[in-house]
Amino acid sequence: NQPPPLTGHDAAADAVLLEGVRREGAEWHIDELHRFGRYVGSEEAQRWADQANRHEPELRTHDRFGHRVDEVEFHPAYHSLMSASVGAGLAGSAWADARPGAHVARAGGFMLATMLEQGHLCPVSMTYAVVPALRRSPDLAKVYEPLLTSRVYEPGLRTPTAKQGLLAGMGMTEKQGGTDVRANTTTAVEQADGTWRLRGHKWFTSAPMNDLFLVLAQSPGGLSCFLVPRVLPDGSRNTFRIQRLKDKLGNRSNASSEPEFDDTVAWLVGDEGKGVRTIIDMVTMTRLDCVLGSAAGIRAALAQAAHHARHRSVFGATLIDQPLMRNVLADLALESEAA
Repeated sequence: NQPPPLTGHDAAADAVLLEGVRREGAEWHIDELHRFGRYVGSEEAQRWADQANRHEPELRTHDRFGHRVDEVEFHPAYHSLMSASVGAGLAGSAWADARPGAHVARAGGFMLATMLEQGHLCPVSMTYAVVPALRRSPDLAKVYEPLLTSRVYEPGLRTPTAKQGLLAGMGMTEKQGGTDVRANTTTAVEQADGTWRLRGHKWFTSAPMNDLFLVLAQSPGGLSCFLVPRVLPDGSRNTFRIQRLKDKLGNRSNASSEPEFDDTVAWLVGDEGKGVRTIIDMVTMTRLDCVLGSAAGIRAALAQAAHHARHRSVFGATLIDQPLMRNVLADLALESEAA
């Protein structure tokens, strides 16, 4: 009297999701959405999701010779999830897709991936979100946007322009201010070559193995936004000392860190003193993904509850045939559809 695992199904077989995708102009993406939905519902993908959370990221601050490396190691299952989601266009590729409804198509896939595993979607979301903010500095966008909109997942710290695809992150908050970024104490000093040097720390920076980060720091003109690469254009490591990884209640497959900057090389993004205005473009897009993820989480819970009720028997009938349980499931369905 136990339900079987909910595997081998098409997670995109969701009338509400499909109706929304069609209504918002991305009907051309329906077949691909079903393909990705079958991946999400597969036993293999669900095994990856389980492994990525059971085998959490591990921080390596130094190599065996005592040199700082500041790298995070992930289980292979995490990389499999990342490769599938980036390959499905859930990172930055929608910005390079001229078809109508490209961002709607991406949103539908993002919701499906959320039903599978949420943690790996943090770097995926930030990569998607960084593009409009980076466009405030056209010279930087010209270099990095083609790689941020790639569908290739290439992990590891290497020269950014030598890779086939890049991931981005952001560092805003500090321990003394939290969400009040005006209290930030990280400083930025301009150099003769046009770069800047950062010194300070960040309290919460997810996905520290990403290639590029937008970071807030205090410059002479006020709080400003800067692009910080993990690896510099000449192939040398930028100073990005990871003090520790966060011990979190959820989102455990994703590494969240406390980095320290010490003469760290950076490039100004947007206008000096307008850092919040610049980075808010990125923040807004990630918050929209939070909405998608929350709605998808409700849908995933509904799917699990309905599956359980179809297979579990009590008092001579399956739960799905018990009037009170049907009422509960109907309420859940309404909440899911509204979300």
